[in-house]
Amino acid sequence: MMNKENILILGIETSCDETAAAVIRNGREVLSNVISSQIELHKLYGGVVPEIASRKHIEKINQVIEAALKEANVTLDEIDSIGVTYGPGLVGALLVGVAEAKAISYAKNIDLVGVHHISGHISANYIENLELQPPFMCLVVSGGHTHLLLVKDYGKYEIIGMTRDDAAGEAFDKVARAIGLGYPGGPKIDILSKEGNPNAIKFPRAHIEDNKYDFSFSGVKSAVLNYINSCQMKNIEINKADIAASFQNAVVEVLVNNAVHAVEEYQMDKLAIAGGVASNTSLRKAMKLACEENGIKLYHPSPIFCTDNAAMIGVAAYYEYINGTRHGLDLNAVPNLKFT
Repeated sequence: MMNKENILILGIETSCDETAAAVIRNGREVLSNVISSQIELHKLYGGVVPEIASRKHIEKINQVIEAALKEANVTLDEIDSIGVTYGPGLVGALLVGVAEAKAISYAKNIDLVGVHHISGHISANYIENLELQPPFMCLVVSGGHTHLLLVKDYGKYEIIGMTRDDAAGEAFDKVARAIGLGYPGGPKIDILSKEGNPNAIKFPRAHIEDNKYDFSFSGVKSAVLNYINSCQMKNIEINKADIAASFQNAVVEVLVNNAVHAVEEYQMDKLAIAGGVASNTSLRKAMKLACEENGIKLYHPSPIFCTDNAAMIGVAAYYEYINGTRHGLDLNAVPNLKFT
């Protein structure tokens, strides 16, 4: 089977509030990428409600997989392996994807590969950047994760730094809620900040003493909340655009500085960014400028591959598959799956 000219992977992703399926050929070519988003539903509650997310995944999973196969013009009989996110994420949501993948694997006798969600985000960079190969440095920034990683080889990673508290995307969501923007916070702050002055308010930048590449965003989040409360107590009108721009500036500065310094210290010349926050226009612009100034090649996925999607899971699964990784029908969802 490994001598086949074309290897087809069916990717499944249900870790949060997107039900997604994709068909990937040879690890780089996306034949289909179908995403059923629940954002409009969860907006009513100001964030993702796990029970609702799980129910929606159950409703949508079969339709999404059928649509992905149809769009790719393939049948399950042509699929070599099923790649599925098994953690981290919301346990109920993950279980829907894992159960579906195991059912198809058993019924059709197709190899099963469990994929770590962060590995998927990193692998999204391989889709459109065909020349990108390890080793390189990668910054993963999303609602649940902020990791700075050395990508040693396909599927082989070393954590250089990570957040000690809030993930960057989590801080974006909390600040967005505080200034009345609603959910999802990241894209809304990105848009509003364009109307504000990023230097209007000096919010703190955290530096970790015992690991200069670790991150902390709870301080800057608390500083924003304290600033808003202080203004309200003194009857001072707040400028939401200035708050959004100044907060975003503080977060972006730390992300860019840590990533660029890590690339230089580890003597790399390639930096990739991934995860939902990687589609933030301010982060992309600042990272592009810093990389140009320091002679670093910058890679990032298109926005559609930054947020949760199954194409990235299919790509990660392809490299695991050709390296011999297989999972049995005892594969389970692991909501707090560690990343090593």
